[in-house]
Amino acid sequence: MIIPSLDPSSGGTSQVIRNIIPELDKLGFQNEVVCLDDPSASFISKDPFIVNAVGPAKGPWGYSEKLVPWLTGNLGRFDVVIIHALWLYHGYAFKKALKQYKKQLDAQGKPVKFPRFYVMPHGMLDPYFQQASERKIKALRNWIYWKLIESKLVNSADGLLFTCKTELLLARESFSPYHPRQELNVGFGVEPPPAFETAMANAFYEKCPEVKGHSFVLSLSRIHEKKGIDHLIEAYTQLLEMNEQPATASNRSQLPKLVIAGPGLDSLYGKKMQHLVASSKKLQEVVFFPGMLSGDSKWGAFYLSDAFILPSHQENFGIAVAEALACSKPVLISNQVNIWREIIDAGGGLVEEDTTEGTKRLLESWQSLSKEDKQEMGRKAQNSFANDFSIVPVAKRFAELVIGSGE
Repeated sequence: MIIPSLDPSSGGTSQVIRNIIPELDKLGFQNEVVCLDDPSASFISKDPFIVNAVGPAKGPWGYSEKLVPWLTGNLGRFDVVIIHALWLYHGYAFKKALKQYKKQLDAQGKPVKFPRFYVMPHGMLDPYFQQASERKIKALRNWIYWKLIESKLVNSADGLLFTCKTELLLARESFSPYHPRQELNVGFGVEPPPAFETAMANAFYEKCPEVKGHSFVLSLSRIHEKKGIDHLIEAYTQLLEMNEQPATASNRSQLPKLVIAGPGLDSLYGKKMQHLVASSKKLQEVVFFPGMLSGDSKWGAFYLSDAFILPSHQENFGIAVAEALACSKPVLISNQVNIWREIIDAGGGLVEEDTTEGTKRLLESWQSLSKEDKQEMGRKAQNSFANDFSIVPVAKRFAELVIGSGE
């Protein structure tokens, strides 16, 4: 597998590899990873699989002079190569190395064996990135790069691998020419969560003591414009104002508190969101920013919450959504979270548009459910995780569709 970086802070792309390789190993498939990280990086030695770090990569393109020679010298050892992510040097380097490798002759003068290869875009072909108003320059850059380089990689691969059906469908809308040989929905597998322990509750309440003894809805993601946090806060503002009206004042206590967790509070957007809450005494009483949660504090937040909410404007998969499902928590998401179809089919949550009104409807619909209906949705959420997003069935499907497709 080829990936720009295995740095855990780089997000879901590196986590895909860390989740699936151990399960593929159990199925009898040996794997190695080549990345463009510095070999001395602390996270390189922590994985249970072979990692070939040929960086550090240089510049925004992620260039490393060591990658092409490494690939040319090692491609013959593999049956399948999977290239994770787009728009960086590693994809161009693979095509260059494969071209050089095919020219080599073995001792008998016969063409050498070369592996099948697949590309996993990880949402990077989503039309959102070409249409968002704040990405005009990047969209132009990607269009040029597609015409000159990336289309050759995508259209010559043995197949494209997608994490869900919606990602597969959206990928057809962004660029031309787009004619991959195969489009395979392999899914995205997440490790089951650890069982709940009291230490998890203690760790979470240490980070967010304001919600102890109260019901709350959890939002856990980067604090970023793309995540729709502004719509979430505005929806809460409107609901609080509605509950102040004489006809609905008695229902105010029913509105759960809101925990908005994740990195990015120091960004301009993060500071703006905190200011929105700080400027309203009513919001200060119900909305809290505990910052980044990990380990016990993260699992405590999931297990203790009533539901999980993510009104994102674009989400290829949403690891936190799957983790919430795994903890039997209903998910309240926008229809721009690409796994929304699977959630609706399983009955594990609610879906609306990625607007303030849509987010408000999510919360109102959730609040209107009976206790029994909420519990039933929680059971369906856990079933959704087990059937669609747990790493074991995903790894088996991945092996059958990708590794076994050449047998």
